[in-house]
Amino acid sequence: MKNFWWVYVGILLIVFIGIYNKGFSQKKENEENFYAASLHYYARGMAYWYSKENGGIEKLTDIPYDKLACNHCHAKTCDKCHKIEINGKPAYSVKKAKAMENCLKCHPREKVMLKFLKKKGLKDAHFSKGMQCMDCHTAREIHGDGKEYISMREPGAMDTKCENCHQEKPATISHKIHKDKLDCTACHVRQVITCANCHMDTMIKKGKKVGIPLHNWVFLINYNGKVVSGNIQTFVVNKNQTFVIYVPYFSHDVVKTGRKCEECHATNIVKQINKGEIEITWVENGTLTNLKGVIPIVEEVKYKNAYMDYKDGKWIPLENPEEPMIQFAAFGEPLTKSQLRKLMILFKNKK
Repeated sequence: MKNFWWVYVGILLIVFIGIYNKGFSQKKENEENFYAASLHYYARGMAYWYSKENGGIEKLTDIPYDKLACNHCHAKTCDKCHKIEINGKPAYSVKKAKAMENCLKCHPREKVMLKFLKKKGLKDAHFSKGMQCMDCHTAREIHGDGKEYISMREPGAMDTKCENCHQEKPATISHKIHKDKLDCTACHVRQVITCANCHMDTMIKKGKKVGIPLHNWVFLINYNGKVVSGNIQTFVVNKNQTFVIYVPYFSHDVVKTGRKCEECHATNIVKQINKGEIEITWVENGTLTNLKGVIPIVEEVKYKNAYMDYKDGKWIPLENPEEPMIQFAAFGEPLTKSQLRKLMILFKNKK
């Protein structure tokens, strides 16, 4: 009986050690492969905000994110950014991974913005001085830190912020008045390029992204306790269903001198918003056109958009589109009526 008892204990010990080692090995494996939790690896933000559980456009498409063609650019291995060939053999290169053209392969909006700036002869405060992506972004942002962040906008996911380099703000009137209520981007982002009228039927059936780029505007939205620059994206789904996303957004078109008071306060745009409704896109001579300037996104205000169908490579005005479903994504929130009242007041700088 005693011998049986020791055999029993021995078996339990072996099982325990096996389970412990398996758990330890799994933990060690997760630590060694922490890149698998990186946003670059699985692009969780896109899937998260797309999902119907979070009020995303899946509510209209009824197609899971992993079945869409837009999920193909995830960097599943280090090869995506680092791989080169030396004497016909594969090797890894940090230099290649840090090169801006490498980043732009998977970040098309930034690529479009750079082309636009060059075409229009506009200078960005950073790129015009020869700066590149990795001058601001960090290796931790790219590779991850082992935590699965909901999106790049979740607190802690990103290290990059203006204050990392610009630690002291000039003692301007704008800085004194706004203090920490406004993020730098609210005044120093010149414009955003919007992907408008994204045609989901074409994406689903042909795996091709088609939309209409609009520019010369910037939106204001609340994020993380501050007013920041924002953007919108409009969609057409199933012929006449429509969808609008409002998000905090940094366009990488930065100007050194911030906006003047009259560019945001008591403008015709703000006065129209204060009435509860404003038209921000419309069709003019068969072309989708947009409102220019600073556009605050305020709660309970109706923002009217025109929508177009895409047939045989041509954009055709959509007749009788349904009222859009609306989503505030990436932790963005609309400005309040109280904030709108402040925008109705123009501060006059008397020297």
